[in-house]
Amino acid sequence: MTGVGKYLGSTKNLVGCAGGLVGLGLHFAGVGGAYWLGIVGALYAAGALAAPPERVRLVPPQPAEEAEALLRGLDALVARVRGLGNRVPAEAVERLDRIAEVLCALLARPAELAASPDTLHTVARIAATDLPLSVQTFLNMPWWYAVTRRVASEPSAAEQLLTQLDLLEQEATRVAEEFYAADSRRQADHTRYLRDRARRDDK
Repeated sequence: MTGVGKYLGSTKNLVGCAGGLVGLGLHFAGVGGAYWLGIVGALYAAGALAAPPERVRLVPPQPAEEAEALLRGLDALVARVRGLGNRVPAEAVERLDRIAEVLCALLARPAELAASPDTLHTVARIAATDLPLSVQTFLNMPWWYAVTRRVASEPSAAEQLLTQLDLLEQEATRVAEEFYAADSRRQADHTRYLRDRARRDDK
């Protein structure tokens, strides 16, 4: 719906129209004389200004939609890096692939991921902020500078990138292990259930 269409159906317009109708009623009753049109407009404006604002309903994205958006971003980032050839160190590409694999597996289960807000927040931050920032900061520099130059004896940009990807891989792995621990507990519970049932059947 366009902005005009939304306004026509808004509370402000409806209340303003009611005020305008009152003005027309006064005109037909002989009030206002030659100024009736201005009175109608003034009453419309007064009604529109006095009306309460429209309620804003914020609809949060559905888990599947959010996961799909994050997956598309990850795929685009990996494809971009792979398309640059030797511009990015091979070790960095390998680390990026491993991180993406871990995150994609988590995002493939959006409903369960949404049930753990902390896990979802961490996955979204790594996928949508940390990884793109690390890669883009490196790519902003010329290749020869990023690989060879050091500032104040600090590691080169390429070495910094590898360190950042190592840290992100550790964080992604830790979050994934915590997420899958629930699966492991369910499997252990099922094993105990099957053993108990087997014992009962043997009696």
